[in-house]
Amino acid sequence: MHEDLSPLIAATTHWLTSAYPASGGALASALCEAQARQAVTVAARLRYPTPMDAALVMMAGPGGSARLDRIAGADGVEGDDPDAHAWRTWVDEVVLSWAACLLTDPELAWRAVDALAEATEPTSTPPVFRRLVTPDEGDRQAAALLRHPDLLAPVSALHHLQLLDRLEEQGQAFAA
Repeated sequence: MHEDLSPLIAATTHWLTSAYPASGGALASALCEAQARQAVTVAARLRYPTPMDAALVMMAGPGGSARLDRIAGADGVEGDDPDAHAWRTWVDEVVLSWAACLLTDPELAWRAVDALAEATEPTSTPPVFRRLVTPDEGDRQAAALLRHPDLLAPVSALHHLQLLDRLEEQGQAFAA
C-alpha cells in the first residue's frame, strides 16, 4: 500500500515544474522543484489525510492531467510518447490546484502548514516546509513562473474554495 502518496506527489510536481519551469540553470531547477514538491506534499496530505484516503486514491488513481493540460495549453505537447501519458495519469488535479494556491498565497501556505503540524502526532516532529512558506531570494528567482499569481490563476481557481473549506474543517477539528 502506498500510504505516502509518492507516485501522485512525483507526477503532480513534475507537471507543475514542466508547465511553470525554473528560470536559470540546474540549481534554479532544483530550487523550483523543491518548492513545487513541498507545495504538492502539503496539498496531498491535506487532500488525503488518512492512510485509508491515501490507499483509496492509490488504488483508484487520481484522475490525470487532461483538464489541466487544456487549461495550461499543454495538451498534445508530448505527442504520441506513451511514457508521457503514463505519468500524467498520476497527476491529481485537486492537489495540483491546491498546491498552486499555496505557491501564490503565502498566508494560505502558512495556514496549510500549520494545519498539518496540528494534525501531526504529538510524539513526532512536524515536517518543515521552509521553501514553501519562507522562500529566500534565490528561491523566488528560481520559481518566478511557479509563484506568479496571474500565471497560476486558471489552475488555482479550479479548487480554491475546496482548499479553504478543508482548512476551515481542519481548524474546527482541532478546536474541538
